[in-house]
Amino acid sequence: MDDLQRLQGTWTQTRFEENGVIDPPDVHGGNGAITTIEGDTFAVHLPTGELLLAGRFIFDPTTTPRSITWIDSMGDDTGKLLPAIYELDGDSFVFVAADEGMPRPVEFVTSPGLTLRGFVRRNAP
Repeated sequence: MDDLQRLQGTWTQTRFEENGVIDPPDVHGGNGAITTIEGDTFAVHLPTGELLLAGRFIFDPTTTPRSITWIDSMGDDTGKLLPAIYELDGDSFVFVAADEGMPRPVEFVTSPGLTLRGFVRRNAP
């Protein structure tokens, strides 16, 4: 099964770091937010169902670390290309994304301009 197939389904956010700070206020739902991935699109909802963020992604599992680029379709980053890296291990998914125009991250830590989100699988595809 390839990474695109493995990403399909619903994930619950369990970890958040931004600009080197662990668990800062999170306008995109914070821990407990639910991300659904269908094809190459994503949607982030609060547990109450409110849509917080949506968009699509492009990834390249052949790089080390594996690369993903997020493209939001709503919010402050609409249409921006957010370079990121990801790790997908069983029912765990982690990514670190940079602000548009920054180089793609190379390790799973944050500093100014970098955001890390970690998830556990909520249900199988």
